[in-house]
Amino acid sequence: MSPPLAPTGWSRWLVPPAALSVHLSIGQAYAWSVFKPPLESALGLSGTQSALPFQLGIVMLGLSAAFGGTLVERNGPRWAMTVALCCFSSGFLLSALGAATEQYWLIVLGYGFVGGIGLGIGYISPVSTLIKWFPDRPGMATGIAIMGFGGGALIASPWSAQMLESFGADPSGIALAFLVHGLTYAVFMSLGVLLVRVPRPDSRPTPSGPSPIEGVQVSARNAVRTPQFWCLWVVLCMNVTAGIGILEKAAPMITDFFADTDTPVSVSAAAGFVALLSAANMAGRIGWSSTSDLIGRKNIYRLYLGVGAVMYLLITQFGDSSKPLFIICALVILSFYGGGFATIPAYLKDLFGTYQVGAIHGRLLTAWSTAGVLGPLIVNWVADSQEEAGKHGAGLYGLSLTIMIGLLVVGFVANELVRPVHPRHHIPAPREAADDDTVRDQQSA
Repeated sequence: MSPPLAPTGWSRWLVPPAALSVHLSIGQAYAWSVFKPPLESALGLSGTQSALPFQLGIVMLGLSAAFGGTLVERNGPRWAMTVALCCFSSGFLLSALGAATEQYWLIVLGYGFVGGIGLGIGYISPVSTLIKWFPDRPGMATGIAIMGFGGGALIASPWSAQMLESFGADPSGIALAFLVHGLTYAVFMSLGVLLVRVPRPDSRPTPSGPSPIEGVQVSARNAVRTPQFWCLWVVLCMNVTAGIGILEKAAPMITDFFADTDTPVSVSAAAGFVALLSAANMAGRIGWSSTSDLIGRKNIYRLYLGVGAVMYLLITQFGDSSKPLFIICALVILSFYGGGFATIPAYLKDLFGTYQVGAIHGRLLTAWSTAGVLGPLIVNWVADSQEEAGKHGAGLYGLSLTIMIGLLVVGFVANELVRPVHPRHHIPAPREAADDDTVRDQQSA
């Protein structure tokens, strides 16, 4: 499928909605917890078993983005969005079959494996195109799209809950909810497939401000050989681990922190806290990434990692004595979590140029797969071990939150080590991949 070139006079502001149609759909992944209790009840699953589709989906997101990144660059955003549509929707249809027949392995295969491939390809599908359309504001452009991934759960969570209430929480009701999801998302993602365009090589917008490293172009194959790539891998992994640690266990964490106080947190209040975190996650993706266009990527990651560590320190020292302090610190951390995702494509563009930036971004997302396992593991394992040791309330989380502070410090140091890429890694003649098929074939991994 050839990349669809924009006709003369095409507005670049039509491209972010195309990206949003995909990201708002695949952002449903953050609402998987809505299906956990019904599945556990209907199929007799444990909490660990019911989490498998989500965990496998995040792992497949990173792996498919890493291995499919070069194909996305080669075939263009329309091809990538089409693949994402087919895999993500098919994953729900397989899950519907699994629920209807009470074969849980089909749900794991469908939502986790097949749907996870759709997550990864869909996530990176618009990145390179957006950066080419908005070289003057790459942080804002990618932030708009990736904001959709963070905000997808705000739509999917109440929608899924309403369907389960209407259809029933038995296997047939769950199957029907999965079926409606698959068909609806197929239609919605089709809007992105039809709308997306790439700029013509002779009519690409010109950056209005200076590029940090003007003219640098590095292939995906060369990028992974640079220390800059691995420094950013550590930066992203540490930032995501710290954020997902709170996000995955938000409701029980705030309940435990104030369980021994005169004003314990109710179930409904804990659910409201989770909704606030989702909103902060979404707002951070557009707000902080847009700010990075003004103050620079390195400075914004200093904020994410340095101030994030301070927020965790405040929670460990004073969080159980003040609900407003706990909530504000958690909201700031989650805004940094979302901002980190949205800013990293622009950081990559600054260091490696626009040539194969989508493929480089895909490889970097393996840091997300790692963090998706590491963050929940740290918080849950430490909390379980502390409970066995006789601790309760806020004492369950002191050690794990201290570990998060250490991880953020590691990320801060890695960010400080980022330097311009050595010229030996540059491609022979800086140019866009679409303009030079020979260079493409020589450099693609």
